[in-house]
Amino acid sequence: MINFIAEAKDYNRRSEKQEGGIAAAMGIAGSGVDGVERQLGESLSHQKKTLFHSWFRFLLLLSLVVFILLYAVSDTSLSWWTNLPFHVHYQRFFSLTNKVNQAPSYRIHPKHKVKLSEIHETTEHPTVPATGIQYHQAYPRNYHFVMDNSEVCKTKTPFLVLMVPVAPNNVAARDAIRQTWGKESLVQGEVVLTLFMLGISGKADAEQLQEKLKQENLKHNDLIQSDFMDTYNNLTIKTMVIMDWLATRCPTAAYAMKIDSDMFLNIDNLVIMLQKPQIPRVNYLTGMLMWNRPVLRSKNSKWYVSEEMYPEPTYPTYTLGMGYIFSNDLPNKYVEISKSIKPFNIEDAYIGMCMKKLGLSPTSPPNPSQFKAYNTRYDRCEYSKVITYILGSAQELVKYWTDLKKPGPPC
Repeated sequence: MINFIAEAKDYNRRSEKQEGGIAAAMGIAGSGVDGVERQLGESLSHQKKTLFHSWFRFLLLLSLVVFILLYAVSDTSLSWWTNLPFHVHYQRFFSLTNKVNQAPSYRIHPKHKVKLSEIHETTEHPTVPATGIQYHQAYPRNYHFVMDNSEVCKTKTPFLVLMVPVAPNNVAARDAIRQTWGKESLVQGEVVLTLFMLGISGKADAEQLQEKLKQENLKHNDLIQSDFMDTYNNLTIKTMVIMDWLATRCPTAAYAMKIDSDMFLNIDNLVIMLQKPQIPRVNYLTGMLMWNRPVLRSKNSKWYVSEEMYPEPTYPTYTLGMGYIFSNDLPNKYVEISKSIKPFNIEDAYIGMCMKKLGLSPTSPPNPSQFKAYNTRYDRCEYSKVITYILGSAQELVKYWTDLKKPGPPC
C-alpha cells in the first residue's frame, strides 16, 4: 500500500510537468487566455483523477474480495469472521451463491454445540441463520426434558410402554387415546403404560400453550416433553428422545412401542402376541416391514431426502413408523449408535439404519396381517383381529373403540 501511494504521488508530479509543457508549446500566456488555461488544466486534472480513482477502487475491491474468500473458507477463522460487522451481509451472499443440502437446527446447551447440517423444515435449501445457532447430529442427549414423569416406571415395572409422539397442541388426540386403548393399565395380566412425547411449540401462543400443558400433566401425569422444536421434519429427533427416555427412565420394561397419535391399537392382541414364547426379549424389532424402499429425491415430496443427508438410493429394511414394537434393550443401543449416523428426516427409516449399523434386522411379526395401514370402512369383526389401523380422526377412534368393546361377540 505504501508503494502504491508513492507511485500515485510520482504520477501527480509527472502529470503537472506534462501540463506545463503542453501550455508552453501552445504559447498560451497572459490574462487573455486564463480561461483556456484553466479549462485545459481542469480537463487534464479531471482525467487524471478519474483514472486514479478507477484504479484505486478496482484494487480495493479486488483486495476485499480475495480477503473475504480466504477468510470465508477458513475453519480456523470462522469465529473471527462472525464477529465482523458486515458478516451478515456477506453470509447471505455466500448462502445464496453456494446453496447446499443441509440437514434441522436446534438450540442446545453450549457444551454440545458442533458444526453439522440441519434437517430443514421445508424442502428448500436453508441458509445459515445470522443468529449464530450451530448445527449438530440428532443425538437425543443434546436435549433436556422439560417435563419428565420419570417416577412412573419406579412404582411399577411395566411389561409394555406405549410411547406416543404427538404435537403439543393436539389435545384431542391425547384425550381420545386416554379414553380408549391408552386407559388400559392392566392388559392380559400385564402392566401397560401409555405416555405422550412432545417437543416445544414454535407458534405465537407458545407461552400460553406451555402453561396448559403443565396443567394437563398435573391432571394425567403422562406427558414427556423435551426442548427440541416440535415440527414434522424433526420426527427423527422426537423418536430418538423417546429412545433416550426409555433407556434412562424405564430400563426395566420388557417391551416398548412407538405408536402414532392417529392410530387404532388393539392392545389386547398386541399383548397376546408379545406373550408368545417365541418372541425374543432382546434385539427384537417388529411391525409392518418395508423392504427396498426407494429414497425420494423430488423436492416437492413431503418425504424428500437429499443425497447429502442419505446418499444410498434405497433404505435398509425398516418397520413402518405408524407403530412398531421393540424389546427394551434396543433404545440404549439406538442412542449410542446414533452418534455415528448422520440424521435424516424419515424417522422410521432412520431406526432401520440404526438396526443395520448394529448388525441387526427387523423381524416379521407372527401374523403380519394384524398390522394394517389404511382401512376403507369400519368392521367390528375385522377390528377385533388386528393390532393396528391408521384412522382419520380422534372421533373415529372413540367411535370404533366404543363399538368394539360393547357386549356381544364381534364376529
